[in-house]
Amino acid sequence: MQPRISYLVGRLDRVVRRRLADALRPHELSLQEYTTLSVLRARAGLSNAQLARRSLVTPQAMNEVLARLEQRGLVLRDPGRTRGRIRPAELTASGKRLLAAADRSVDAVERELFAGADGNGLRELLVATLRSTADSQ
Repeated sequence: MQPRISYLVGRLDRVVRRRLADALRPHELSLQEYTTLSVLRARAGLSNAQLARRSLVTPQAMNEVLARLEQRGLVLRDPGRTRGRIRPAELTASGKRLLAAADRSVDAVERELFAGADGNGLRELLVATLRSTADSQ
């Protein structure tokens, strides 16, 4: 009997997370921190709750991630730019440089793990699958 696709996706998720964590360690970034920086590059000015949803963590965990990134000078949450209680976050120049270096490490992991796959076709399939589910928001 063939393993279920959902089982294989779960196993793949664990492998990818472990390999990415290893690749990000020299940059002194956790996978959560890298994901947050990547989301902010694409969508600067998101609220904590929006960042948490897009980074796949709880709002409480996102507060901790942002505090670490802000303390390292990688993210700025300017108190003068609040919208109500929302303090939008954005990457600093240091954050952009570190993210670019980390991206190269992540690219190497993805090339190795998915060498036999058509990258664009696989990406399109994954994006289409996630868009069709209610919990991808």
